[in-house]
Amino acid sequence: MSKRFSAPAGTLLDVTRTLRRTSAALLAAVVVAPVLIAQAASGEQSAPAGSSGVGDPYWPLDGNGGIDVASYRIKNRYDLPTQRLEGRTVLTLTATSDLSSFNLDFLLKASKVIVDGRRAEHSRPDKHELRITPDAPLAAGSTHRVVVHYAGNPGTKSYAGERNWLANDREVVAMNQPHMAPWWFPGNDHPSDKATFDVSTTVERGREVIGNGVLVSKEKTRRTVTWRWRAQDPMATYLAFFAAGDFEVERGTTQGLPWVNAVSRLQDPRTRVGSMRALRTSAAVVRGLEQDLGPYPFEVTGGISTGLSVGFALENQTRPTYPTLGGPAESLVVHELAHQWFGDDVAVARWSDIWLNEGAATFMEWRWTERKGTRTAADILRDSYDTIAAGDPFWRLTIGDPGKDRIFDNAVYERGAMTMQALRQRIGEEPFWRLLRTWLQQEAGGNATTQDFEALASSISGQDLTSFFTAWLRTPAKPARTADNGLA
Repeated sequence: MSKRFSAPAGTLLDVTRTLRRTSAALLAAVVVAPVLIAQAASGEQSAPAGSSGVGDPYWPLDGNGGIDVASYRIKNRYDLPTQRLEGRTVLTLTATSDLSSFNLDFLLKASKVIVDGRRAEHSRPDKHELRITPDAPLAAGSTHRVVVHYAGNPGTKSYAGERNWLANDREVVAMNQPHMAPWWFPGNDHPSDKATFDVSTTVERGREVIGNGVLVSKEKTRRTVTWRWRAQDPMATYLAFFAAGDFEVERGTTQGLPWVNAVSRLQDPRTRVGSMRALRTSAAVVRGLEQDLGPYPFEVTGGISTGLSVGFALENQTRPTYPTLGGPAESLVVHELAHQWFGDDVAVARWSDIWLNEGAATFMEWRWTERKGTRTAADILRDSYDTIAAGDPFWRLTIGDPGKDRIFDNAVYERGAMTMQALRQRIGEEPFWRLLRTWLQQEAGGNATTQDFEALASSISGQDLTSFFTAWLRTPAKPARTADNGLA
């Protein structure tokens, strides 16, 4: 995610993916294990209920225990004038433990739930939780087809103090972080459970719908049109999106990479021209980032610029969403496309590790200016370090665990980028870029933690980096200007 619209101050894979999905499943299973043990001790043989969260301390209700979702097939109908959504989502999931019931994260009212072709009971223990009780317990390791029918007005719903539905009577865009999915489809809403997405959205005829991945079909009736988008690579639920309204859409291929760009017709004509011009750079930016990061991880790229009043851009997988881009936007496009590697392909395992996403994407903005010959990342780090006084609140945030209310604090972005450049200066040019490429290849398609990154950095550099990462990530104070801190 980016909440800035200008440059910063100064401006084995298949095996790995299987292992990462297994790790996510084990995380979910941990939550129900104590219940299993207690029941065994009491002689009780019935399966336990799955928990209402995966255990992320920032948002305890995010995700759900005992399940691992492999795919979502979403079929929604959205009425722009009334902002009402109704539809059906089919989930293919595996039980990671024996379950008598399980939860999905969802805010709209469910009218019917079917598990493996049979009607299942459902209830609302909390406004964010949909509890499903199939007619027979689910056995650990078994795979199931769950169908949820629902309807409601997402704009009336809130969760964790967030009212995330962005819409008016002419346009809607389902973009937000860390939560977006529960407003428009039921799911396992935590980055640790990635899945594939196939999304069909029906709107009134003459409107466009944009989503992740590639356009599979567009089917018209006398009054409606249904757009079907499919993303072949697993992604976190908050990265799935759709936008509907009146859009100018362009398609093409640049250096072998397909792209789809869309700009809202709510923007005035002059602004719309600037927004489309910025989006047209997306494929070239991806090819530029590949020089440092290795192959682009997805099948298609592009972007969408909304006409709604939003204060941020978001790295939706394969197709970032942006506000209006009529002015200079290069650094913002670089930031969101760098997230396709840092945050999308390699996702955080828990929200406290958000600096791995935002710090890396901001650092790649610095690297972009460096490659252009405008300014080096070393200069940006030095100027930021010299300019921001030791007593500034900027230094008092521990970006390795900033707390849920500050995960998008400017320090997470800027100090995260400073950490990356300081690490580059500490371990050297060749080991640093080998570290980033190895990280992205080793963790591709999965989830990782700060501790994973630290361990890999030490392994590749052959150095003990404990004090370095302690100073930059876990100490609420300005790091000393020392060689050990990458600031000699």
